[in-house]
Amino acid sequence: MKLEENISAFTYKTPIPIRFADMDMFGHANNAVYLTYFEQARSAYWKDIIEWDWKATGIILVKSEVEYLKPILLEDKITACVKTTRVGNSSFDIAYLLYAEEGDNFILKTIGKTTQVAIDYKTGKPVAIPQAEKAKMIAYDNPEM
Repeated sequence: MKLEENISAFTYKTPIPIRFADMDMFGHANNAVYLTYFEQARSAYWKDIIEWDWKATGIILVKSEVEYLKPILLEDKITACVKTTRVGNSSFDIAYLLYAEEGDNFILKTIGKTTQVAIDYKTGKPVAIPQAEKAKMIAYDNPEM
C-alpha cells in the first residue's frame, strides 16, 4: 500500500466540516471544493504543528494534485490527514488523505498532494524555508530531503 493510501502513516489529522454549499447537482462535494478541504487541513497543520511565522515568510502553492476515489457526501464525517513528504531548500510537498468513518471502517475518499514554495513578501521571490519551520517539519513527519 502506498503512503498516500495508508492512514496510519499520517500523524496529523483534523476534521473537515462538509457544508451544504459544497454539494453539486449530483449530491456530492463538487470537485472544486477538495482543494479548499486541503487548504483547511494544511492551514490547521501549519498553525498547530509547524507554527509558521506568516509575518516573516510567505508560502505560495505552485502545484496541486487530487485523485477522487469516492464521492464525499453531505452526511459524511470527513477527516483530513496531512503529512510533509519532501523538504527541499525553498519548496516542500504535502500529502493529504480525506476519509470518512463508517462505524469501525475508514473509507478513503480522496488522496492529494501539493507543492509549496517559501517566498519573500517584499521581492515575491523564493527563499529558503526558515530553519525553525523546517526543523519542525522534519521532526514531526520525517520527510524526504
